[in-house]
Amino acid sequence: MTRTNAQPTASHFIDGAYVEDDAGVPIPVIYAATGETIATVHAATHAIVEQAIASAARAQAAWAAMEPVERGRVLRRAAAIMRERNHELSVLETLDTGKPLQETLVADATSGADALEYFGGLAADMTGLSMQFGGDWAYTVRKPLGVCVGIGAWNYPTQIACWKGAPALATGNAMVFKPSESTPLCALKVAEILHEAGLPAGLFNVVQGLGDVGATLTGDARVSKVSLTGSAPTGRKVAAAASSTMKHVTMELGGKSPILVFEDADIDDAVSGAINGNFYSSGQICSNGTRVFVQEGVVEEFLKRLNDRIATAKLGDPLDEETNFGPMTTLAQTDIVLRHLDTARSEGATIAIGGTRLDREGFWIEPTVLTGLTDDMTCVREEIFGPVMSVLTFKDEAEAVARANATEYGLSAGVFTRDLARAHRVATAFEAGTVWINQYNLTPAGMPFGGSKASGIGRENARMAMDHYTEAQTIYVGMSKVEAAF
Repeated sequence: MTRTNAQPTASHFIDGAYVEDDAGVPIPVIYAATGETIATVHAATHAIVEQAIASAARAQAAWAAMEPVERGRVLRRAAAIMRERNHELSVLETLDTGKPLQETLVADATSGADALEYFGGLAADMTGLSMQFGGDWAYTVRKPLGVCVGIGAWNYPTQIACWKGAPALATGNAMVFKPSESTPLCALKVAEILHEAGLPAGLFNVVQGLGDVGATLTGDARVSKVSLTGSAPTGRKVAAAASSTMKHVTMELGGKSPILVFEDADIDDAVSGAINGNFYSSGQICSNGTRVFVQEGVVEEFLKRLNDRIATAKLGDPLDEETNFGPMTTLAQTDIVLRHLDTARSEGATIAIGGTRLDREGFWIEPTVLTGLTDDMTCVREEIFGPVMSVLTFKDEAEAVARANATEYGLSAGVFTRDLARAHRVATAFEAGTVWINQYNLTPAGMPFGGSKASGIGRENARMAMDHYTEAQTIYVGMSKVEAAF
């Protein structure tokens, strides 16, 4: 049985307090390692959504008028509290998602704290531009958008709440955040901590729900921006709905990202990058490099070392810090991955490593490597979002880049080579929003993250994100007499 009671104080956090409404549809919280129900929350009713948006709209103007340095102090205090409670928050993240505690201790609440601290430090440094026009001049100021909606994915519930909330709050906005219905627990703690750190009531509200709640939030006329992390199909629907009222959007969507491994690469580093880009979080990361193109001369060595490394993976109780590979987060996603593996077999792929669901409680799929592939196979074209790596070979740089870019997605890409000229040449040739050279999947708060093509619109993190939560107002200053035709 699960050793921790994960039941939250209430389903929602609104206007600085926990709020319950049992009239909402019950949403069970399933512990992925065992399949147990460890908590239950209720979807937001119309009254809950109204309360959340109304309180955000009411609180936002005073928050925007506050000295930016004061806003920053609140966020930095919240970051400090999150770091103090990292173990507690990491255990909750593990219960919410099934990810190993070894991973959540270093990658989830810590990443959220980094975002709060980073944007807390930048809050006082939102500057405009000035320009001269003869004796006249003009200047710009950055103004907050107002009430923003954040819609989270289920793979990084704490991190995503902070990645969206921190820049929104730093720039003077309010946020209503809807976590994924699959992982509803962690965002409540983020809201609680922000309030404890001094955030005025109403500025970061959390409401639970399914897609209908997200649609209601997106369609509300009082909402100025929607930031979604999710799949490309969901992103298209949300962006279309937001466009009907000309809302600002940030869409951080899916991918089918490439990793190129050249013959001169450090093969151990390349294997490590491929492992991080395919098996961390059991493959449930949007930026994963699931198409690994290895130059022909080193593919056998690459696969041998990859096989040796995968054999050392420790599957077990995610709350045991020795475990380094956990279950899928949901049964639904487990079934999707298994269907993809069946399709791969039927299309002629070779299951070189893994490929089966483990015979145990919970939602476990082995780390899996596919070989014998062609670019037109379903497993090479479609996002699987599970622990499945596709290994392909290539002859030369031109071929590798062309095949890497032959996808509707453009979230991320990676290249491993000791030739720095080639590394930068390939990096700029990638049609991807985020590129790593001799590394993969590191996303510090000070680096913009986001995609191109079907992988999204806008960027999260770094100073660039603050532009996505503000709009420029231009003010022209006349310094001479006004001339007119009559």
